[in-house]
Amino acid sequence: MAKVCPVTNKGSKVGGAYSNRTRATQFNPCGKIRRQPNLQKKKIFIPELNKSITLTLSTKAIKTINKNGAHAVLKKAGLI
Repeated sequence: MAKVCPVTNKGSKVGGAYSNRTRATQFNPCGKIRRQPNLQKKKIFIPELNKSITLTLSTKAIKTINKNGAHAVLKKAGLI
């Protein structure tokens, strides 16, 4: 299973650890690091369909569902 949120399409990103000492010497011993999104497994009840769905969502998507409603958000994302 890919670590991607189906609602917001948030996935992993590559970032660098870059210290102040590294900036001063123009030498980068830190390398690259992969940063994962904050994904949570969530069971959501959809009253319009009268059923529950278990999804792996980002925390931003969970907040969006709480604000706009499960049916509207999941329908816009193409999950229903």
